Amino acid sequence: MLRPRRKMRIDTDRMVLRPPIHADWRPWAALRRESRGFLEPWEPIWATDHLGRKSFTNRVYWAQRSVTGGTAVPLFLCRREDEQLLGAITLDNIRRGPAQAGTLGYWIGESFARQGYMREAITAVVHHAFQRMDLSRIEAACLPENVPSRALLEHCGFKYEGVAQSYLQINGRWRTHVLYAALRADRRGKTDVG
Repeated sequence: MLRPRRKMRIDTDRMVLRPPIHADWRPWAALRRESRGFLEPWEPIWATDHLGRKSFTNRVYWAQRSVTGGTAVPLFLCRREDEQLLGAITLDNIRRGPAQAGTLGYWIGESFARQGYMREAITAVVHHAFQRMDLSRIEAACLPENVPSRALLEHCGFKYEGVAQSYLQINGRWRTHVLYAALRADRRGKTDVG
């Protein structure tokens, strides 16, 4: 007998991480609009309809299909005390079989940056990926000059692995990224050998 799937939700001390729903459109669009100058240097160019309702509706449907299909876990960061939308985190490109890996991406509204919310979210999502989803490796990439994001990943236990040339189109240009990874059974840095 098939059991119904539990709704995707991760609880942290200060937040609820959950997939986007249609009712999130206005707060999401407002937060993205207010934070545009803060986010644009680190993201692909926004489509002309990026903040529109139809575009957001497509995002919600993609999130539902991705969670159901096990290909991604797109989550909004909602502050527990007042349900304020803070940003988003996505475990995407989930690969099963011998890889058991996924790729982490995230953004936070400018007014909520550097308050520990994203650190809390990354820690919770990585724990969920390793303990509940049985993944072995979580990868992340960021621009070399994005010092806060690099420090965040390192603080969350990600280790620098190298450089990928022309990795993603960011703000209209193919950009080189630095690569990080967290491993479920990570012994890197814990021995004098190697």
